[in-house]
Amino acid sequence: MQHFMKKISLLSLVISATIAAGAIAAPTVSRLTPPSQFFATNGAESSPMIARFVPGQRFDLQATIRPDAGQTITAVQFLVDGVPVTGSPTLTTTGLVATLPAGSTVASLRAYANTTAGTHILTVQATQSDSQVVTANGNFEVVGINANTGRKAKNIIIMLGDGMGASHRTAARIMLNGYAQGKVKNRLAMDTFPNTAMVMTASLNSIVTDSAPGMSNYATGNKANNNQEGVWPDDTTASFDNPRMEYMSEFLARTQGKKLGLVTTADVFDATPAANAVHTQDRGAGTGIVDQFFDDSNKTGLTVLLGGGRKWFLPNTTAGSARAAVSDYVLPSDITTGWGVAPGVSDPARNLIGDFTAAGWSYAPDATTLNSMGTPSKLLGLFSYSNMNVALDKIAGRRGNAAVVNDYGFPDQPMLDEMTQKALDVLDANSPNGFVLMVEGASIDKQAHNMDSDRFIVDTIEFDKAIQKAKDYATSHPDTLVLVTADHECGGVSIIGASTKTDADLVAALPTVAGKRDAVVGLYDAAKFPKYTIAADGYPASTDPDFKMLIGYGSDADRYEDWRSNAQPIRDSQQPFNGVAPLNTYPSNPLARDSATGFLITGQVPGTSAAHTGGDIPLSAYGRGASLFNGVMDNTDVFFSAMQAAIGGAK
Repeated sequence: MQHFMKKISLLSLVISATIAAGAIAAPTVSRLTPPSQFFATNGAESSPMIARFVPGQRFDLQATIRPDAGQTITAVQFLVDGVPVTGSPTLTTTGLVATLPAGSTVASLRAYANTTAGTHILTVQATQSDSQVVTANGNFEVVGINANTGRKAKNIIIMLGDGMGASHRTAARIMLNGYAQGKVKNRLAMDTFPNTAMVMTASLNSIVTDSAPGMSNYATGNKANNNQEGVWPDDTTASFDNPRMEYMSEFLARTQGKKLGLVTTADVFDATPAANAVHTQDRGAGTGIVDQFFDDSNKTGLTVLLGGGRKWFLPNTTAGSARAAVSDYVLPSDITTGWGVAPGVSDPARNLIGDFTAAGWSYAPDATTLNSMGTPSKLLGLFSYSNMNVALDKIAGRRGNAAVVNDYGFPDQPMLDEMTQKALDVLDANSPNGFVLMVEGASIDKQAHNMDSDRFIVDTIEFDKAIQKAKDYATSHPDTLVLVTADHECGGVSIIGASTKTDADLVAALPTVAGKRDAVVGLYDAAKFPKYTIAADGYPASTDPDFKMLIGYGSDADRYEDWRSNAQPIRDSQQPFNGVAPLNTYPSNPLARDSATGFLITGQVPGTSAAHTGGDIPLSAYGRGASLFNGVMDNTDVFFSAMQAAIGGAK
């Protein structure tokens, strides 16, 4: 506190000198970045600390200044602890949001870094064309790393179950392993991790996050707005010029030479994978996002990229391509110069798969190719046009019922554990300084949105099998930290009990509240212990056993429910051929599903999709540094604990 008060006194001298020079500030600073409570309350509150960084982590300084009518902003200076920051800010007056008055200016100074631990005061001084000056103050913190506290974590593996709350995990445990007299017969792989924490998931602008900041907050140590990745909000309209903060992968690639792997069952442009390597205010700008993956791979260390999303890699003249100029990226020169990154170009006709392979990447279009590969130096795998099919449908295809995967056009897709093992093999063979690997079980979230209970549970089982691969690797490589968590909870999922009917009786039950709810839903003692038979491939032989587990939702939209597995998933609007046969014959939303066989459940949220919730989610940790994860943590705290393990070491 004494150190902080000295900084405030120093700033008071700066401000007093400005006033003594005859400047009475009439222009205003409406935004100062990094965001801080100190700026938001005009110095009345200095905590909580919003922006935090490890020593040397890079980030942008930015301010929006509104001048008096008829005036312009002629000069801007940033100071940290009263000392001018080296470099001249770039002043932007065009391409700003329409709500700003004429003459407004966004001043940016890129890729600043501070190595001194503690709280720092950020000051911006702006001079108007009539010589009036405005000064505003914010703060940020450099979080110290404890040195020599143990051996460093060479590798960090983040297993991210998108939307996976505690009940998603429990439902998977019940389906896969079963209970006997109140005791689980076997634990999930994630259940065996020795350290557990609860994570608070809010984004910068809401108690309910979406997946973009949900992942970005872990990967940068800083809060981002919903729909934004690796950036803070600003007052420009461009999608890729927002003020940046350095990702874990970028920092560790730059300072330690680590590599990066991204594995997902979603489209690779999707929020979670992108929020480890791409900086944008628009998580939907797919062309620019995948181009950045490639263009800046030398900065992020990207070495493995596996998932869906082929539509973004195909020239826009190719059937199924989604590439478009409107979602591409071109960066201003201050970003390319400050961060040393590619400038980008609007090139919807780009053959991005060709660019990857020309640069020495091996390409796998299907599971057969992936599994037959050795350990190439760099690996790209794109197994569907957009999101991959979910585990239930992929497993059905492998068992001979390939209707769904055939309809989507990609019958030979790998399972998540197969992708995870291949990513580990490639990274282990090509990363002498270690790696960061993010593996996402994406459709836990997507199927919870659809209120398709059996599909999200089987996807959670698929995710757990990938977790076992990560745990096995960490067991044989004890300098590895493995984290299992989620970006948020989806659906308000709850295990309400079990059916009191055999499957045959459930099929015959009347599609009414009395027939399908009152006569079916077994609560408390009537729930007993649902039993699922597990086939040789490790997945349930059927998700419709007699007396099956029943799932309810707390943030649900209207839907029809008959409690049985759905033969077809809900239509995926991100698929390029969603509007033509056969995909256009799939149910369009949960109100168009089971209407003849189920009863209507009136939901609590508008629209046709269940929503994310703001509840805390579990985190499990294993390996080097696992002891750093416990109690109740903010999602940004996870970054600093992981970086402590990687930079300073841990026991």
